[in-house]
Amino acid sequence: MKIAGIVAEYNPFHNGHKYHIEKTKELTGADHVVAVMSGNYVQRGETSILSKWARAEAAVENGVDLVLELPTVWSIARAQDFAAGAVSILNSLGCVDNISFGSECGDIDLLTKTAEVLEDRAVINRMKDNLEIGMSFAGARAEAVRTLHGDIYYDILNEPNNTLGVEYIIANSKCDKKAQMITVQRKGAAHDSIIRSENFASASEIRKMILSDDSSWSRFVPQSVVDIFKREEDKRTGPTPYSKLEFSILCCMRQLRAEDIAETPDVSEGMENRIHDAALRAGTLEDLFSMAKTRRYPHARIRRIVLAAFLGFTKEQCGGLPPYIKVLAMNDKGKEILKEAKGKAALPIVTKASDIDSLSERAKEIYSLEGMCTDVYSLATPVILPCGREQTTGVIIK
Repeated sequence: MKIAGIVAEYNPFHNGHKYHIEKTKELTGADHVVAVMSGNYVQRGETSILSKWARAEAAVENGVDLVLELPTVWSIARAQDFAAGAVSILNSLGCVDNISFGSECGDIDLLTKTAEVLEDRAVINRMKDNLEIGMSFAGARAEAVRTLHGDIYYDILNEPNNTLGVEYIIANSKCDKKAQMITVQRKGAAHDSIIRSENFASASEIRKMILSDDSSWSRFVPQSVVDIFKREEDKRTGPTPYSKLEFSILCCMRQLRAEDIAETPDVSEGMENRIHDAALRAGTLEDLFSMAKTRRYPHARIRRIVLAAFLGFTKEQCGGLPPYIKVLAMNDKGKEILKEAKGKAALPIVTKASDIDSLSERAKEIYSLEGMCTDVYSLATPVILPCGREQTTGVIIK
């Protein structure tokens, strides 16, 4: 058995994702694929378009054998923590041979060298100097790399999937058990692109089409995804646009004190005052984000902080790595992966709510937070759903 791992959001699953899975199998010779997927909230700091169970089902219908959940604490975190959480879950299974990710450059050696450059002490010190003069984290790091190591690595860091891939490589290097990293060059539309090519479009463009009732989105996804989406619509459990939570988030943010916001992950250097002031004046979430952002604190970082504050996350809760491996969906091959992981996994594997009872207090805390996050997510469905779905929804088996 050869097992390849993938980190994904599948928001929604589209033809580019299917291509990545097929190419990963071709490049690695893998006969089994496991994906770590964001839960009901994604790294851009918003709700996923469909629930984690519907998206996990779509993945298993299209080439993934086992889908594991990246808990919300890590799925809405900055890139370094997102990558660390996801890669640690894959390596903690104890049987993943390769981790595959998409990138713009498609050159694993160049990406690995870029990861080494970012760990260079001179680059880290230069980046700290840049941060002190008000540059954003990404800008400070890229400038340090360009100054000390030239344009080749700077250019790599100017592409979003390259950058995230470099974070996967760094995260993998810090794991006790390390998978071999490979990359697949992205095909079709770029990340967040509005351009549609052949049968490919970015996930963000597909979401826009879905939410604007543009039926042409269906040509960019496998038919099974269309079928799952239609079923969720008929059940009135999807789609779940972030806009449905806007009033609730604005209400919450107006009630938080600056010192409460200061305890939110990734808040530093007085950001809480700027966000608090924006929350008191903003009439929409976009107003809040625009008022709070600066050159140092970009829009994406503000979005993630606001969502984390709304969900009540604190810095104390959000440190470290995931304390368990939760299964969302699987097929027969997925069951074989779990059998292979038995006795090898470095973390407990959770397939039902009662499995949590025997785990550590830290695991119980993260699972409880995830249940709360799902209860809040259920406010964004077309018909508001009752609490408790985290405890009552089982593993999707195909």
